[in-house]
Order: sequence, then structure tokens, then C-alpha cells
Amino acid sequence: MGEKGGRGPRGPRGEKGMIGDAGRNEPEGIAIKGDQGDPGRDGLKGMPGPDGIEGYSGGIGPKYVTRLLGMQGARGVPAVAARRPPSRGFFFTYHSQTDMVPSCPQGSSELWNGYSLLWFTENHKSHNQDLGAPGSCLRVFSTMPFLFCQINNVCNYASEGGYSYWLSTTEPMTKMMTPIPAYDLPKYISRCVVCEAPTRVIAVHSQSLALPECPNQWEELWTGYSFLMHTGSGAQGGGQSLVSPGSCLHDFRASPFIECHGDGKCNYYHTSTSFWLATIEDREMFRKPRSQTLKGGDLRTRVSRCKVCIRGQVRRQIAQRGPQSFSRWPRSNNDEETNN
Repeated sequence: MGEKGGRGPRGPRGEKGMIGDAGRNEPEGIAIKGDQGDPGRDGLKGMPGPDGIEGYSGGIGPKYVTRLLGMQGARGVPAVAARRPPSRGFFFTYHSQTDMVPSCPQGSSELWNGYSLLWFTENHKSHNQDLGAPGSCLRVFSTMPFLFCQINNVCNYASEGGYSYWLSTTEPMTKMMTPIPAYDLPKYISRCVVCEAPTRVIAVHSQSLALPECPNQWEELWTGYSFLMHTGSGAQGGGQSLVSPGSCLHDFRASPFIECHGDGKCNYYHTSTSFWLATIEDREMFRKPRSQTLKGGDLRTRVSRCKVCIRGQVRRQIAQRGPQSFSRWPRSNNDEETNN
């Protein structure tokens, strides 16, 4: 047997075969829908997404310049002083007890000046003047400053039954003790001034030799002695309210007033009596007073001291020496003696 030969070349493609028989149709199966399954577990966190597209550039903002803090400015011009409140019209009168016209204190204004009238009497009837009120300062002096009229249309002036009483000066009576004529009276009659102040004026009394203190927020105007009341011819007279500035006379005298008649003459008479608040020691209260007679230089040892005060605002300027100058409010000559 010979050897197997090599693989021959590929033959030509055969012809297409015939179509086979169709398959059998089987009946369709009945499908049953199953129950919904449980939710599945959360999936794993996804990978980060890609970066977004870069936005547009914003516009250019306003330009701010940084500046250094400036130097402190110079002090301004002082403002104009506030206007004083309008005066409420509190009036008071000051009596110099000399022949010189006193001045109103700083902060008050003068209304008028005149002569110090204390009281007058006619037909055994007297009318008293409050020395702290404007009515006690008459512009014009006369020994008989009034007349009286009756129902029959008749008036009488300078009758024999009329008297006037005025605060006096330190001028002594004549050596012969004769009545002082009218032409010589100017040096015997005290001068006065009426002032208007924005606040009230009062007098306070210590009833001791020590000067009292003004109440809180009140200021001193002047100091003096506590003048209470007075009598003259026919036991007629009057008194001073102790709250009135008129109850605090700058100077003490046993006879602080002079009596004048309708005939144009004045003099000091034995019927004239002055009354003053006395000094009372604490230990003497509610005890029987002891009778005492004072003479000469001892007179002031039992006379109460007083002070006239004004309520705030008005500043006093009081001269520290004597009543010889009244450009400001004077202190009593005896203040220094008492304080010493």
C-alpha cells in the first residue's frame, strides 16, 4: 500500500439545499405575577462629579482711600452767658440809719430811694409801717407827711394832734435838748432804698449774741439786731414781723427813731420806747426770767442778733468796714466786736 498523499485543494462551493419542514406549535404557558420584592440596599456612594464650569469675573468695586486721623480741633468760642430769669418782683427795703443813701445789692435793682418812715399818729390813732416793705421808704420827707379829711368835705393839714416817727441817724440831740428845727433835720433822718430782687428775702434771728446762719441755699445780705416793736406819744406804736427784713436793723440804738410834729420840729422824747428780741440761753428756757437792768456799754449784751438772707442766685457783696460807705451792703460796726 502506497503512502497517503497530501491534502488537495479546496473544492468548489456546493449548491444551496432545500428548505426544511416547519416546527410544531406548542400551547402558550400561563405566567403568574410574583409579589413585589423588598427594597434593595442603598447603593455605594458615587464618585465625585466633575468640577463645574468657571463663572464670569465680577465687576470692579468702589475705590476707598485710607486716611490718617486728623488733629484735635481748637477750642470753640465761649457761648454767650444765659439770660437771667425774669424777676418775680420781690421787693424789700433797706435802711442805712445814716444820712447816706444805701445801694441795692448786686443782682437786684433799685426802684427808688427816700426817707425811713416808721409810723404816724393822728387823733390818738397810729398806723405802723413794715420797715421791710416799700411803704416805709417815702421819696420826700416832711415832719407831717399826711392830712386828714372829714365827711363835711373839710381836710386839715399839719394839725397839732399829728405826729410822725422816722428812723434816725447817730447824730446826737442838741445840747440844750430843744426841738430840732426843720432846716437842721437832714442829718437826723435815716435814708433808705427800695430794691427789686428775683427771689424772696427773709430775716432770721438767733436769740443769742452769735449771728445766725442762713438756711440752706440762702445767702446773706446784711446782719443786724432784732428790732421787735416801738411806742411813742400816747402809748401808740406798732411792731415788725420777725420774718420781715425790717425786723433786722443794721445798727442797735436804745432810741432808733425820732418824733416829729406838725409845727416842723423833731426831737427825742421820754415817751419813746423801743423793744428788741432778747438773748435766751438754753438753760434759761422754761424758767422764770431774772430781772436785769442794763446801762451804757452793756446794752448790746442782751440783744439778739439777726441776719437777712436772700434765696439763692443773687450774690451778695457786703462791705466789711463800717456804715460810712454804702456803695455795697454794710456790716454793723459791732459785728467784729461780737465775733471777737
